[in-house]
Amino acid sequence: MKPSLDQSGPKKVETSLPPIPNYMTKTSQKRGGIGESDWDFYWCDISWMKEYFDHYYLEEHMKICHFRNHYELTRKNLMVKNLKRFRRQIERGVWCDFFPMTYELPSEYHIFVEEFKRNPGQIWIMKPIAKSQGKGIFLFRRLKDIVEWKKGEYQAHLQSDQNKELPETYVVQRYINNPYLIGGRKFDIRVYVLVTSKLAPDYDPEKGSKWSMQQLRRYMSAKHGVDAVAVCFSQMDDIFIKSLQSVQKVMINDKHCYELYGYDILLDDSLKPWLIEVNASPSLTASSKEDYDLKYGLLEDVLNVVDLENRLTGREKRVGGFDLLWDDGPIYDDDAFDCAGSASAPFNSFLGCLNDRRKQLKHLYKVAQASKKAPPSS
Repeated sequence: MKPSLDQSGPKKVETSLPPIPNYMTKTSQKRGGIGESDWDFYWCDISWMKEYFDHYYLEEHMKICHFRNHYELTRKNLMVKNLKRFRRQIERGVWCDFFPMTYELPSEYHIFVEEFKRNPGQIWIMKPIAKSQGKGIFLFRRLKDIVEWKKGEYQAHLQSDQNKELPETYVVQRYINNPYLIGGRKFDIRVYVLVTSKLAPDYDPEKGSKWSMQQLRRYMSAKHGVDAVAVCFSQMDDIFIKSLQSVQKVMINDKHCYELYGYDILLDDSLKPWLIEVNASPSLTASSKEDYDLKYGLLEDVLNVVDLENRLTGREKRVGGFDLLWDDGPIYDDDAFDCAGSASAPFNSFLGCLNDRRKQLKHLYKVAQASKKAPPSS
């Protein structure tokens, strides 16, 4: 079916992920319903991309939620490889110290051993490169622990069928042993970063809870001061930009593709943010009513930014919960003030600030509609 030149009609969404349909059904119903074989927007998993993408003809208007080689940033070993290369290429003095010292095993085992000997007593963490949600992770501080792991993993392969795949590759990473604590508990920060192809009721005192970014920023500002927290959040913005720049030259650009990344950030006790990993298919399963509302709004805003209906002007700096940080260069806020009233915010970022999405979107579309109706200036 050939796409119509008029893109203002209902948009059809398909999804292949079991946890998503409740969100996607509701958000797509607002836009006119879900198609079966005729679709505009496909929320697929990464296995579909690997198996079908290169063999599937996409109409001009179709959009898919992954880049072909998203793994350049989301596989733990490739992320570190690209970040290390990027750090070598940038000017000296440019801040790029935001990921823990990391080695790939077994290929960098001997280099790691030398580093291990230089830092006796340091705790290290082992992670399989292609697993998520904490699977296969373990901590160690003695070299013999890793020797036993190496022997167990690879000796078993040598003694078995040689045609079998090699045991899984791991990364070994310096453990952040001075994390920032709230209520005596360690936590990490999940931030959703959308890249386009444009060139709690679940609280348990024993388990902790989920805070919104706004709650976290308010707590930290009260405890450490507005300026210190503004620096911390600005460094997080810098992490998002630099990590994406590190894979810019190796990513396969395609106008049909975009990506919603889930960044996991850990703060240490000096408020320094560390990039732990980036997820290509961040979990969208809700654990509470507040979490459901957040993820429903997140997916709705993904559709708003992708803009299948062509309702935006393309000049928007903020759409719902998404702030535009980079568009062939840094984007600055017109008012040059952050949410705490400080004039030091370097980017158009309002991470952790109060945001009335509905009010903002209503105003945004009203302005965009008026702009499109206005006669061109002579």
